[in-house]
Amino acid sequence: MSRYTGPVCKLCRREQEKLFLKGDRCNTPKCAMDRNGRAYAPGQHGPTARRRATAYSVQLREKQKLRRIYGVTERVFRSYFSKATRQEGIAGDNFLRILERRLDNVVYRLGFTTSRPAARQLVAHGNISVNGRKVDIPSFLVKPGMVVELNEKIANQEFIQNSLNSARVRKVPAWLKLDDAKAKGEVINLPNRDEIAIVINEKVIVEYYNRMG
Repeated sequence: MSRYTGPVCKLCRREQEKLFLKGDRCNTPKCAMDRNGRAYAPGQHGPTARRRATAYSVQLREKQKLRRIYGVTERVFRSYFSKATRQEGIAGDNFLRILERRLDNVVYRLGFTTSRPAARQLVAHGNISVNGRKVDIPSFLVKPGMVVELNEKIANQEFIQNSLNSARVRKVPAWLKLDDAKAKGEVINLPNRDEIAIVINEKVIVEYYNRMG
């Protein structure tokens, strides 16, 4: 299945909460979740649909929400889960840690962009280097000690500086170290669960995949 390229505001409305897929725009009155009282599921029956919640539906919605936050396909998402279950420790924590290690997510967490989709584009266009070598694969998994740096040709552009200013407000997570003067960051260690700022119930996602086999 290919990556979703449709209207991302519909994804937030489907999950009935903001996923911040458009960065700072999601905090403005232009957000579709706030505009004209449209905080309901998209589609013809969105405003009136009343569905009975089941254990499966709760698990599915939580899984879809997390997958959409990080912008990965179901095939990749499932492969990350399989990898997480083979590692020592709690599967749910391992799963989130793998997602956080994606290069596009690290670029977003460092504040080079205000959203993960924008970070994915920045990486895919060859504007990011890791340990001095260009990496244009958004799914590249970083390790402690790696240095992630923005191409100096665009580091001083207005949209980058605006993003870095926003990062100062929302703060870079403790497992990363940002040198915003040089648009460069370092992976200090792998994140603990309490350092991953996402409101998600990973336990029900583990239950979902265990149910699916």
